Amino acid sequence: MKPFQYTLLAILISGIMATSHAQENTELIFHQSHEPKKQDAPFSDVVQAGNLFFLAGQIGMDHSARTVVQGGIQAETEQAIKNIEAVLAQHGLGLGNVVKCTVILGSMDDFAAFNEVYVKYFTNKPARTTFAASGLARNAKVEIDVVAVK
Repeated sequence: MKPFQYTLLAILISGIMATSHAQENTELIFHQSHEPKKQDAPFSDVVQAGNLFFLAGQIGMDHSARTVVQGGIQAETEQAIKNIEAVLAQHGLGLGNVVKCTVILGSMDDFAAFNEVYVKYFTNKPARTTFAASGLARNAKVEIDVVAVK
């Protein structure tokens, strides 16, 4: 190997070791839901790993009534995003802290209508994955989960 190749190899190995060491020291916190009726759910609303916050998927549920909002994909999208905002706010975060969204639609036919609402809220354009599933919890039309950074 040439000296340049040795240097490059040393840099790569040191980067891998630093990343591995950082991950070993990351404390995981499984946060309890801020919604009293969700505190017995079999999942956490938020799992924190260092400065990363992984939120559970949110549907367009009005938590006070425990029902999915009426009005179709756009109303459900708006409510799901409001639910995300409420969870983020419990940790001193907002939509501007979101770096990744995963969107599950009940039908890809709703893609354009969903996007009309989504772009109003996620103005920073976080990375996103969108796909359709044959069924969502409570027969919702959309579910959104996010990863945020503090």
